[in-house]
This record gives sequence, structure tokens and C-alpha cells, in this order.
Amino acid sequence: MTGVFAAITAPHVPTLSRAEITPDFQRTLVDAERQLGETLRARKPDLWVIASTHWVSTFNWFATCQPNHQGICVADEAPDLVPGLAYRYRGDPEFAGALVETWNASSIPAVRNDSPHYSWDYGTFVPLSHLDPKAEVAVVGVPTVLMANLDECHRAGAAIHATARALGRRAVFVASTALSHALVRGRHHMPTPERVALDQRFINLMTAGRVSEVIEWLPQFSRDSVAEMGGRVLATMLGCLDAMQHEGGGVACEMIGGYAQSSGSGNVSLCATVAGGSA
Repeated sequence: MTGVFAAITAPHVPTLSRAEITPDFQRTLVDAERQLGETLRARKPDLWVIASTHWVSTFNWFATCQPNHQGICVADEAPDLVPGLAYRYRGDPEFAGALVETWNASSIPAVRNDSPHYSWDYGTFVPLSHLDPKAEVAVVGVPTVLMANLDECHRAGAAIHATARALGRRAVFVASTALSHALVRGRHHMPTPERVALDQRFINLMTAGRVSEVIEWLPQFSRDSVAEMGGRVLATMLGCLDAMQHEGGGVACEMIGGYAQSSGSGNVSLCATVAGGSA
């Protein structure tokens, strides 16, 4: 199948960036991303399309159009945790440029990111360092857009699938985001019991393949759970999945590894594919 054949959530907690600073209760998140990366790479994707809640755009959607991504990642909010980690991955300028065109044709304001000086945020770097540590697969990054409501994010996700289909790309959409995200100081703190329950319901609906219910519930979930960046990256993922299920039948989703906390946020790796095409 061409298009987006898998859509995943991928935690990006900065303490996952280096083994020596990863607490025991978060090791399940690293192990899950590594396992998921091995499984997905075995299916020979052409492209990771990664939406990060830590690349924040106020007005426009962007796609990274650079032929190569090379630089040093520093977490501006936590330079003690991600102090300067090198990365080098291939880009896909053809896909990225076509995606910008598709967004604009769909009345989604979009601009190319061609800057040779652009460097990755840690929400892009951390998941890919585990999903694809040898940089085998090309990468296109997209931001979280503050002016975009959940419906626009959904449409932007559907356009990612449509663009990949049109170009014959086999793509994986990576939603680099937590679920609940009401932060407190102290990375050992769990979300409140009420928010853990909301996260668990989200996980249960996804793993039951009830994507349409999740889409309908997402605005309320995002408010009640204080979802990261208002649930925008989750909405973009769900737009991909909605387009996938309309073409392929249904969606099968599994949880990889465990659920873990970071400073009051809830984090998990989920992998959704078209039913009959397991991760």
C-alpha cells in the first residue's frame, strides 16, 4: 500500500535522549520506540513524516524541504538534558514541496521550510533517534500550528496521506506528543487519576479500532486531559487514520510497551495500521 500505511504516537520526553539520564520508569518508552522502529523499518517505508509539539508555528503550516537534515539538537527548555546531540538524516524535498502545495490547494496556509540553518527540536530528534537510529529512512518534519483548530489539523493529516498516495510513497506518520499534559515539577509524578483514566480510555478506543469515536471525542478529551498542544498533533494523526480507513476498510491499533509518566504527563507508543496490515 502506498500512502501512510502506519500512524503512531511516539513519546519525546527529553530524558529519553540519553540512556544515562533515563529513569527506570521511562525505560519502557525507549524500548517501545526501538521495537516499533525495527518492526516498521522491516516494512520498508520510504518516509517518516513527523509532527512535533515542540516545533511551534503561529500561523502557517511548514514542511521541511531540505534534501538533508544535519545538525545539533539542543532542547531550549532543557539544555541540561539535551545539551547538543548530533543527527543526520535524508530529507524528501519532492514530498515536502508537494505537501505544501496540497495544503494550500485545500485552503490550509502552508509555506516551504528551505532554511539551510534550520535545526531540529527535541520532539523531532528524540523519537527518531530510537525509531531509526541508523537514519535509514528519509524524514519530513511538520509543526504544531497554533492558529489551526482540530478540524484544520485533521484535514492537514488527511492531506499527508493523499500526498504520499499521489507520489507513491510508503509513509509512516509519527505523532510526537504526549496524551495528557498538565505538567508539574518532578518527572516522577503521574497525571492525576482522572487524567490517567482519560488517557486509558483514549488508548482503549484506539486499540479497539474505534477511530471515528476517538475523532468525535477528541475536543472533549483534549480539554479534560489538558492534551499536549491542545491535541493538535493527535488530530493530525487522526486525520491520517481517517483517510487510511476510508480507503482500506478499518484500522487495527496496538499499544507497544507501557504507559509512563513524565512530570504529570501521560506517554505511550501506539501503532495504527489498516486492518489486516499489522505493524
